[in-house]
Amino acid sequence: MIFFRRFFYLLAFCACLLLLSCKSVKLSDAVAKQELGEYFDAGQIYRKVYGKVPPKNKEQRAYVAYNMGECFRKSNNTQRALSGYQNAIRYQHPDSMAYFYAAKMAHKSGKYVDAIKYYRSFLAFDSTHVLSLNGIKGCDSALLWKANPNLYEVKRMDKMNSRDGEFAPMLTGEKYDNLYITSSRKDALGKDKSPITGARNNDLFLIKKDERGNWQAPSIIEDEVNTDFDEGICSFSPDGSTMYYTYCSSDPLGSRTAEIYTSSRSGAKWGKGARLEIFKDTLTMAAHPSVDPSGEYLYFTSDAAGGMGGQDIWRISIEGIGSSFPENMGPEINTAGDEMFPSARSSSCFYFSSDGHPGMGGLDIFRADFNADKWTIENLKSPMNSMADDFGISFAGERDYGFFSSNRQDARGYDHIFSFVWPEVSVFVEGWVLDRDEEEIANAIVRIVGKDGTNEKIIVKKDGAYKLKMTRGMEYVMMASASGYLNQKQILVAPSEEKNETLYIDFSLPSISKPVVVENIFYEFDKATLTNNSKEALDELLLMLNDNPNITIELSAHTDRKGSAQYNQNLSQRRAQSVVDYLIKGGIEKDRLTAVGYGKENPKHVTKNMLKTYDFLEEGAVLDEEYILGLSPEEQAAADQINRRTEFKVLKTNYRLF
Repeated sequence: MIFFRRFFYLLAFCACLLLLSCKSVKLSDAVAKQELGEYFDAGQIYRKVYGKVPPKNKEQRAYVAYNMGECFRKSNNTQRALSGYQNAIRYQHPDSMAYFYAAKMAHKSGKYVDAIKYYRSFLAFDSTHVLSLNGIKGCDSALLWKANPNLYEVKRMDKMNSRDGEFAPMLTGEKYDNLYITSSRKDALGKDKSPITGARNNDLFLIKKDERGNWQAPSIIEDEVNTDFDEGICSFSPDGSTMYYTYCSSDPLGSRTAEIYTSSRSGAKWGKGARLEIFKDTLTMAAHPSVDPSGEYLYFTSDAAGGMGGQDIWRISIEGIGSSFPENMGPEINTAGDEMFPSARSSSCFYFSSDGHPGMGGLDIFRADFNADKWTIENLKSPMNSMADDFGISFAGERDYGFFSSNRQDARGYDHIFSFVWPEVSVFVEGWVLDRDEEEIANAIVRIVGKDGTNEKIIVKKDGAYKLKMTRGMEYVMMASASGYLNQKQILVAPSEEKNETLYIDFSLPSISKPVVVENIFYEFDKATLTNNSKEALDELLLMLNDNPNITIELSAHTDRKGSAQYNQNLSQRRAQSVVDYLIKGGIEKDRLTAVGYGKENPKHVTKNMLKTYDFLEEGAVLDEEYILGLSPEEQAAADQINRRTEFKVLKTNYRLF
């Protein structure tokens, strides 16, 4: 809401005219240029006028300072605009919008604490002002986003930039090796500086890659499309034969407006542009064209009647141009602020810049997606966005790589080209496929099946190693197999965090042809009762039987050399049966399991792998009583422990196959 004291304002204005009419700079000149939209020139005059108004004339100073702020804001000189509004507030300018614009300029300067203070001052006049409420949200969010930037890698492209301005990059070509930019650099045709911006008129420039794939320096398009007036911000039809671009002529007697023109390619050259009749009149602005990849819609920026306020994003069916009225993209996209520079990636996704949604300062880049009959938007956050203006994004096809423009880190407010890329985040799973003695297995295979449709088979290397790439956050089932060995399955979920990561999963495959010790099965002393510490090992045995549903096994228990043969045989039989009972209770068919107690009749043979833990043993030795008695007392206890074991061996591999 604006609180404006008309009579008081008129007195102040007249006083200024009387005071300054005889000076070298005239307030009337500043007012006239401001009305024509020549904001840069008007701002310079207002600045000189302000210096000639005595500080005691507060009303005059407030009036001049406010309009100076207005002109510098509209010609993109943020710091001078902020100074103008601050002086207007200092001298008690009656228009409360001074607080709002001071907030916007402080916000755009990254002075978030000051910006919040000015936003709150304006909210004292209008507590429901959406742009101020969003401004405070944006300031709070900016502090968080700066402290926690996302993974985008942003780089200023010095070879593409000049001391002047360049913006709105557009990638084209089958290999995206042509980049059109809009620039006011010294090679531009229009040599006179614009009274609106203070810079030369813009022209279209082309940047190509050399044979090594490096971007070359920009060169002006020496076709008919460029003129002495303002051209730029282009987009292309899917076949590349038609260019849509923004054109703004010059009229010394009236206000200017931007229009969308088209140019057709004739051979290697672009022909003279012609106005695209989006609106019947020539006074309604249409700018910043973007053709969606299908060629169905043209997105653009306009301040046409029926919008949400400021400049809005609109679109029109290309076939309907000249016969139908454009469609406003609606309140989910457009605000009372400015939404500009659309960049369409598909019929349901486009990017745009806005200073009306909560953001980091000036224009922020947003992504819009159409789902469930509504548009949802997302701020690209830091480092893509900054406290300055960030806009005009272009992608290399489906890749999350391309260019955008920003006036960050330029004290004059000039725009420049930046590259961006979202680095590929890789998640791998790797490990070993070995037998239970940790020996390599010939021709082992790892198969991975994912909920995203992944179904891959990897031949394990000769040393037993494998490596597979996964999708972040996806659930997978992995199965290792080899001829002569039982299958082993693992279920895993890939991490969803956006960082490179490697998971390690090893497979230890049991042999079909020899007994396999089941580690970590424990019984109560001198009993067949399983202890709670055995549950994990027993559950792994259950899983193995479920992963290999066509095998039957002999489950055997063994004792050490102590005690009578009959006693040990009975004890081992009861222990083997305890394990079988657990497996049956766990859902394994009874006829797949055979319990056998061997007592002390089958002492363990020493394997190469056992020597890693028990280096006092000899490979191939049998741990019978004669051998054990030749060991030290400590070594004898270890050997007895090795013999007290639970094993299984495969009896059949065709259970219920026939």
